Amino acid sequence: MPEMHFRVRWPDDSVSDCYSPSLVVKEHLEAGRRYPLAEFVERSATALNIGSERVRQKYGFACSSAMDQLRRIEETAARFDGAADPQVLVESFTP
Repeated sequence: MPEMHFRVRWPDDSVSDCYSPSLVVKEHLEAGRRYPLAEFVERSATALNIGSERVRQKYGFACSSAMDQLRRIEETAARFDGAADPQVLVESFTP
């Protein structure tokens, strides 16, 4: 399966390089676009769950790397709970 990496900039200007086991992430996130924090987490969860399911369909098991990535996104996002209008910038995609 073609994998995809995507770089995000968090509300505190820290940067994370994220992993998706599938190109589906580009259907849910757009490079150069800012997302409200909750929307970013929701879109990431959708894309990563779809990607993991595609791995399951092809190989017979879910993608643990996708689920680990989702957990890291959720943990990072939790740091900004209560912040005024936190935004996440999707900077780029790399195949």
